[in-house]
Amino acid sequence: MARVVIGVDPHKRSATIEIINHREKPVGKGRFGTDRDGYRAMLAAGRQHTDRIWAVEGCSGIGRHVAQRLVTDGETVLDVPAKLSARARVFATGQGRKTDPVDAHSVAVAALRTEGLREVTVDDTTVALRLLVDRRELLGRTRTETVSRLHHLLLELVPGGAKKFLSTQQARALLNTVRPRDVVGKTRRWLASELIHELAVIDKKIKIADAELTELVKTTGSTLQELTGIGPSGSARLLGDIGDISRFTSRGHFASWNGTAPIDASSGDQNRHRLSRAGNRRINRVLHIMAVVQLRRDTEGRRYYRRKLAEGKTTMEAMRALKRRLSDVVYRQMAADAKRLRTGPGGHVGATLQSSAADPNPMIGTSEKSLPGPAEPTLEHRFSASLDTEGCQMSTSSAQSLRRIAKNAGRDSS
Repeated sequence: MARVVIGVDPHKRSATIEIINHREKPVGKGRFGTDRDGYRAMLAAGRQHTDRIWAVEGCSGIGRHVAQRLVTDGETVLDVPAKLSARARVFATGQGRKTDPVDAHSVAVAALRTEGLREVTVDDTTVALRLLVDRRELLGRTRTETVSRLHHLLLELVPGGAKKFLSTQQARALLNTVRPRDVVGKTRRWLASELIHELAVIDKKIKIADAELTELVKTTGSTLQELTGIGPSGSARLLGDIGDISRFTSRGHFASWNGTAPIDASSGDQNRHRLSRAGNRRINRVLHIMAVVQLRRDTEGRRYYRRKLAEGKTTMEAMRALKRRLSDVVYRQMAADAKRLRTGPGGHVGATLQSSAADPNPMIGTSEKSLPGPAEPTLEHRFSASLDTEGCQMSTSSAQSLRRIAKNAGRDSS
């Protein structure tokens, strides 16, 4: 930890800071504007201390604009979650009184006491993916609303209305068959014609957004789209919201974060689990769409789902179990991509590129467990590890010879 920690309580037009040393003693404070002059004054106040770290509350929300400016100027910035600083404030004061100076002090104390806080980096491709996929989802919702309004008008103009899934060409052809003569009918037809024009514009924007997402996802080197049920929007959402997959220590940690890890709902002699409503709901939605697509096709996911139904699971329990498996599949795929991108084209990925929800280990029978972990080390691996850790003083050729012996011994024993 640095010699001083600068806690920042950010707002839209102002930022309050407090500087504390390693003993939590305040050595400076101030309130600055977030405009150009105010930011420069805040940066100058912080740079009076050579060994420093900035701690900003909510770097993924209201504190993003301050944190990104600091990182761009070469400062080290830690992201302090709002819940963490709130706990520090309550423990320090004994009550929940909240002011900007108190918040800044709580942010600094939380950063000083807490290990493993995320260090903020300059916005990269993942931020661009998140922005584009947000726009794509907004266009999708706008199209749904427009089609709903169009259906309402066509129901008054055409007996029986139009079919549920309506394209621009179909709506225009259907509207051309209507020639109302009264004022109300003409007004409805004119409004329907305007909605059809808006629908055509939205469809064009959606097509452009999909092309941009596809191109940007390709530049990341991700292979998520090779999984059944994940398209450009799904892969962009996964890459944009997750970022670095290595921040999750295990598949179970990732499943708990995205809300697919089951919650124990047992009572008495009945042992059961239910679907979690917590976690990142955007990622959970991507996994749900992935599960639905796998159920519509002849995939391992559908076979796994049917096996769970045959075991007596309800449809919701079977779907929850499938989503839990698919969470592991996505985790392995992203971890393999990260490893491949780190090691280069010649690196060993060590994971399959096929989407599968089946459990390769027949000993794992319940839907609540994760997929099995890595295999136990073989004789060759154990012997090689002992050569590396015991510090034996031998030549390179001797070590290679011993490794070849261990490899042959492993083959003979198998």
